[in-house]
Amino acid sequence: MTAHTIDLTIQDSPSKTHWLELVEQLGKQFAARSQQVDESDRFVFENYADLKAHGFVSLGVPQALGGAGLNHAQLCEVMHKLAQHCSSTALAFAMHTHQVATAAWRWEHQNAPVEGLLKRVANENIIILSSGGSDWLEGSGQAERVEGGFVINARKVFASGSPVGDLLMTSAVYEDPDAGATVLHFAVPLSAPGVAIESTWKALGMRGTGSHDITLSNVFVADAGIAGKRPQGKWHPSFHIVSMIAFPLIYSVYFGVAQAARDRTLEHLKKRPQGSHLAYLVGGLENELTAAHLALKHMIAVAASNQPGLETTNQIMTGRALVARAVLNVVEMAMEATGGTAFYRSKGIEQLFRDAQGARYHPLRDGDQRRMSGQLALNWTVEHT
Repeated sequence: MTAHTIDLTIQDSPSKTHWLELVEQLGKQFAARSQQVDESDRFVFENYADLKAHGFVSLGVPQALGGAGLNHAQLCEVMHKLAQHCSSTALAFAMHTHQVATAAWRWEHQNAPVEGLLKRVANENIIILSSGGSDWLEGSGQAERVEGGFVINARKVFASGSPVGDLLMTSAVYEDPDAGATVLHFAVPLSAPGVAIESTWKALGMRGTGSHDITLSNVFVADAGIAGKRPQGKWHPSFHIVSMIAFPLIYSVYFGVAQAARDRTLEHLKKRPQGSHLAYLVGGLENELTAAHLALKHMIAVAASNQPGLETTNQIMTGRALVARAVLNVVEMAMEATGGTAFYRSKGIEQLFRDAQGARYHPLRDGDQRRMSGQLALNWTVEHT
């Protein structure tokens, strides 16, 4: 069957072509493992080992620092293609990739002191975890001031990729006697004393992402390890950069899930007798997949402007809402068009339906996104979201 190929990149390159071909080669193995991983709630250890062995960990590291140097749009396409083979591998890996891509953007555009981190990714193949989606603007956990730094106690949820993580990018709240509630941002090695992974990830979908809880119990972070401080619950420039870089990558994964559901649906239907109702259902599915594609392309184009700020974040989050809605419509229509056959786990559409549901839960959720968009349209002050 001819795949419904969608090129998300702004420009092609031999490097991008190489990585996409490699995704296709590895993807056959990833797809073969996907159902077993889903049924057993196992992390995708073997797939990560393959990605590390073939250099995917440093895709977003600039070439000058030892990486492959793919641009943001090219990284989005890799995530999209990867998700068509294994949703969980793609989503967990997108969480690492967006941390790397954000650091690379800050190195290029802000001369940020992240060269050491990016070189470690390239040279040591380290995996970076994020707690940003579960913390968001509020942050979570407690930071207590001690001599030379802070003691952190926290529980971080949805830490995708935690079984193989090396470094957790996270935050905690410090009750500053002068500034009030302040969110501190820092990195903690998973091997540090007091850091533990709790195997809590028994979920509806994306079961192979290893998105367990990570607990920090009296973990010491030196003053020099505090990468940033911000008022709790308020937008900060760093979050506009994260929004601009991370969400097109994450939702490229969900678009890939929708693409896989569409392709698998057509595979199941190709031997069915022709009928107007079936054509109607598939036509609706095609419309929704196209809507997801257009919204995602808009997100990627906005990110390419390299202008982080409220308006860019608003455009990114609007795209995130539209992609999520269309993706969920695609998988629902895939179930409907395929009929009772789709209810069998062995057919694979049911798993894609479940995996797609994760698109609902990343920030900004629909209500917060609509409020922010409305406030900007009305020229009102953007409140906490």
